[in-house]
Amino acid sequence: MSKAMMLTATAAALVSAATQAQMAPTTNGDTMPGMTMSVSPPAAASKGPASAMPGMDIPTPPAAPGAQGGAMPDMPGMKVGSGDMPGMAGMDMAHMPAALGPYLMNRESSGTSWQPDASPHQAIHLMAGDWSIMFHGMVNGVYDSQSGARGDDKAFVAGMVMGMASRDVGERGRVQFRAMLSPDPFMGPSGYPLLLATGETANGRTPLVDRQHPHDLFSELSASYSYRLSDEASAFIYAGLPGEPAFGPPAFMHRLSIMDSPEAPISHHWVDSMHITEGVVTGGLVYGDFKLEVSGYKGREPDQHRYDIEAPKLDSMAIRTSYNPTSRLAFQLSWARQVSPEQLNPEINERRWSASGIYTVPIGAEGFWSTTAIWAQRRAFGGIEQHGPALDAWVLESAVHPDPRWTVFGRFERIDNDELLAVPAGIAAPAPTVSKAELGVIRDFQVVSHLKFGVGAQAARNFVGRDLTAAYGGDRWGGMGFVRLKID
Repeated sequence: MSKAMMLTATAAALVSAATQAQMAPTTNGDTMPGMTMSVSPPAAASKGPASAMPGMDIPTPPAAPGAQGGAMPDMPGMKVGSGDMPGMAGMDMAHMPAALGPYLMNRESSGTSWQPDASPHQAIHLMAGDWSIMFHGMVNGVYDSQSGARGDDKAFVAGMVMGMASRDVGERGRVQFRAMLSPDPFMGPSGYPLLLATGETANGRTPLVDRQHPHDLFSELSASYSYRLSDEASAFIYAGLPGEPAFGPPAFMHRLSIMDSPEAPISHHWVDSMHITEGVVTGGLVYGDFKLEVSGYKGREPDQHRYDIEAPKLDSMAIRTSYNPTSRLAFQLSWARQVSPEQLNPEINERRWSASGIYTVPIGAEGFWSTTAIWAQRRAFGGIEQHGPALDAWVLESAVHPDPRWTVFGRFERIDNDELLAVPAGIAAPAPTVSKAELGVIRDFQVVSHLKFGVGAQAARNFVGRDLTAAYGGDRWGGMGFVRLKID
């Protein structure tokens, strides 16, 4: 766990450095982009609202190109034109172009996925010359307890730390580089106990069942380039090793509706297991509030070696269309043909579908309520199962963040999972349907600017159904207590 604490300390150091840079005095001739600054006498009263900094005049910026109705949507934690913008480090987000198109930066989430424009962008933002810099992350220290003979207890550290740099290239181009690291490998190859979860392997020989695998140390190393075709349209290319192809909604640790939960969803390998893909190239077109994109990517999921980067291969394909009809809504529909996803069953391929909707509404100046509904389906083909059964997953999750201190989150999942019981090869058996309901809360405390310390807990009820009652001894409880450091 010492290595994980080193990663946490590094994140805290980044926050401290950014805070000091923000608080450092600025002299004449050393202004920050987007700000008109003048030197005021020490005793002079500041002009404008009480929250404004002395000697600083920040006019209300014009709406970003492509914004809904030509106006900027409500975003928690932002007061445009007042000079009071919590969560900002010398930058006005209305002046921060998105990486992939002519719209607000808030729309972009993991990979090339979209979320509602009204989503708060919880990160530190800085400028270094022409470069826009962003830092974001959270690290959880968790005690996990899953009941029953198939459950277990474990303490572990999980989370992610992310950095991004972007800048304009010429009059119409924009380039972005992104890196994301995770402390998950330090928890060990078998991950942590999680009833009804399946997927991947700890040793290359046996599958993980009733456990959540750790994610790779290098979760994303990607680059993108976009070219503005008009005030409403753009074309882009994205490449990652690893990266995230054009499938599904934003990954669970980036979805506002559930990112505060310390555990992965049991629907992970239906909905968003491709968020760490060892080789992906995506090309797309954006027109207003529509996006169409196609990915070539490596179908094989990461192996049990969590510290390396695997050789890329573009043997699989995904297509996604996205639509944000208002600033508070984001929809997507996607399809994928994934070649040999499972290391232990290399002859099996899968066809996948996903559809989702996200609704996010601001609450007051710094709060929000975000809800996501997802349907996803996996269907195997090739090998013994020429046309396997359709395995569906249904997910409904929501988080309410009324103020900077409290967040309450919940999730309900229902999945068809044929990996919970070992079935002899060649014997057809219907996939059991299982469900899970989770409810949790976290209380955050501001440590310094852009760094919060949180204390939380969550409980879950696992519904195994009649087919698995004997194996699990009936429905089972699980729970986690956790502490968190969050950069925002």
